[in-house]
Amino acid sequence: MVDQNIVTLDKVSKRYGAVAAVDRLSMSIERGEMFGLIGPDGAGKTTTIRLICGLLRVDAGRIEVLGADPVRQHRLLTSSIGYLSQHFSLYGDLSIDENVAFFAEIHGVRDYVARRDRLLEMTQLTPFRGRLADRLSGGMKQKLALVCTLVHEPTLIVLDEPTTGVDPISRREFWKLLSEFRAQGITVILSTPYLDEAERCSRVALLHEGRLLALDRPAALRAAAGGGFYEVMVDDFRRAVDVLNRVPGVASVQLFGERAHVRIDGPDPATAERLRAALVAAGLRVSSLREIAPALEDVFIARTNAR
Repeated sequence: MVDQNIVTLDKVSKRYGAVAAVDRLSMSIERGEMFGLIGPDGAGKTTTIRLICGLLRVDAGRIEVLGADPVRQHRLLTSSIGYLSQHFSLYGDLSIDENVAFFAEIHGVRDYVARRDRLLEMTQLTPFRGRLADRLSGGMKQKLALVCTLVHEPTLIVLDEPTTGVDPISRREFWKLLSEFRAQGITVILSTPYLDEAERCSRVALLHEGRLLALDRPAALRAAAGGGFYEVMVDDFRRAVDVLNRVPGVASVQLFGERAHVRIDGPDPATAERLRAALVAAGLRVSSLREIAPALEDVFIARTNAR
């Protein structure tokens, strides 16, 4: 029987001096899923990815990737893992075709032409295959980096914030590609600070200061958020946050652009009117106040505040 878990972390810790980058982290990633490591800068996402890829040694705990130790059996895993780092290095003075050929040869892949052509077609890079990498847009560079990562046909691809700094259209195209690769049976592990991207994952691990806050399907995490959530739009958000935090039953208030999300301790049909009344009494003009379903941002903040 084939083990469903392609990656297992058991009470893994990694420190940099006094800083615990990863702190007793345990989780399993199933074969064929798209798994997201979610959290802000400093949450431990990049360190976790480097540990999975065998680029760092654990200080404590155990990691198993495809049934092997990623450090001690690193060479064994090289042909099975594709790793795209935050600073993946393309060669600017080489063309698209030449970059792909270079990375294929690094992995010892000789008969890569058909695979290269198929990947370039999928990423819509075929018309530009003779263009130097330095002359590509940011989104095209990310697509080329993904092609170089996949040219040796890995069963697992690990991506560290692959869409950071990429325009929204290219981000959408990149995610479409990842879905296509997952449909081919490739397991995808990625880190992202974008919680809207986390909704596309089959499961996500919410990380904060190296620790696991929660791990589940995005829909399950939202459903288990507890309490009630309201979206408020007013003319003075700074004052509104202070007013809302003083309303009985309010657990937290967070700003999201021009909206405030208010989390209350439990369902109460009178909550909306209490919130509106408090804002109006403070001289604030309320343009919108409505109950909403929690987003992953709300879940993450609630879990962080509950620690």
